[in-house]
Amino acid sequence: MQHINFNNIGKICYGPGSFSQLEEIIEPRRVDNKGYMVFVVDDYFEGKELATQIPALENDRVYFIDASHDEPKTSQIDELRDELLADQGLPSGIIGIGGGSIMDIAKALALMVTNEGSSVLYQGLNLIKKPGIYHCGVPTISGTGAECSMTAVLSGPEKKLGLKCEWTVFNQVVLDPTLTASVPKDQWFYTGMDTFIHCIESATGIKYNTFSKAYGDQSIALCNEVFLGENAGQNPENDEKLMLASLFGGLSLTYSEVGVCHALSYGLSFVFGTRHGYANCLAFNHLKDVYGEAVDQFHGMLERFAVKLPQNLSADWTDEEITAMAQIAIRLEHMWNHAFGPDWKNKVSMEYIESLYRRM
Repeated sequence: MQHINFNNIGKICYGPGSFSQLEEIIEPRRVDNKGYMVFVVDDYFEGKELATQIPALENDRVYFIDASHDEPKTSQIDELRDELLADQGLPSGIIGIGGGSIMDIAKALALMVTNEGSSVLYQGLNLIKKPGIYHCGVPTISGTGAECSMTAVLSGPEKKLGLKCEWTVFNQVVLDPTLTASVPKDQWFYTGMDTFIHCIESATGIKYNTFSKAYGDQSIALCNEVFLGENAGQNPENDEKLMLASLFGGLSLTYSEVGVCHALSYGLSFVFGTRHGYANCLAFNHLKDVYGEAVDQFHGMLERFAVKLPQNLSADWTDEEITAMAQIAIRLEHMWNHAFGPDWKNKVSMEYIESLYRRM
């Protein structure tokens, strides 16, 4: 196996109420570059109490961004970067406050303010040429693993693929489980399932190893408590458990990889704009032949929370749409390699991938 010498999160501030320490945490970095911070915040919080607690100074920039529908786009990152540099020059840091999409925007923006050209040029592994600036992540929903991932996933004109390198990882994360208390039930479930699926995919491929297992096993155990335990559901205790399950699931992936489900979900997101966690659930629901008993467990979680996934979606898809999704999915060679091994091209064809979409 390839031995990855990976960069982990610089610092972690954890616990209920830890968001109140954000001002103190970022203060030493305000002397960097042009002396202003950029806050990228889910617009769900605009006008709400959390917005009043953002430690923004007069010279700082606060962007409330709608992350409820579309995945982050390369064009969005390029426009934000160009606006900031033209108006105020290089920021001291980028702080992302929100879910996985906001985390990815913050990570990508921190890289692109120091790298020339469109972010399309850097979609892939280790294509970024220069280190980015200080960036801090404050997740307000648990499950994506974006708070610890070395990837900032973006949809470009031709593909959905991340900016992935050691400089993508956050310098700081603030894990305050009280910030996740108001997440709507369905969104809480779908995003939480992203963590569960991360760990299952990590464990069912050729890159799985003891490092991945240590984090993945603990993440799955926490997910089982949150979604199947006696005290299952949204409550303060489970908010803490799911936040840590998300972190551990992301770290499990660092030394392993995702597989078939994520490859399919990337196609759904690119063609239809389907949100990532929901797309994973749509795909995982029909992959019993790939993931075995884990899909039965997933079905039990669906039943426990009365979550009804739509059936026969593919009946309304055109052949062109299915082919477009399969073309996105088949390009994710690292995922198919993990799932099926070095000879995956002998097992995975466009026809096979299209057949997986037609199950949905």
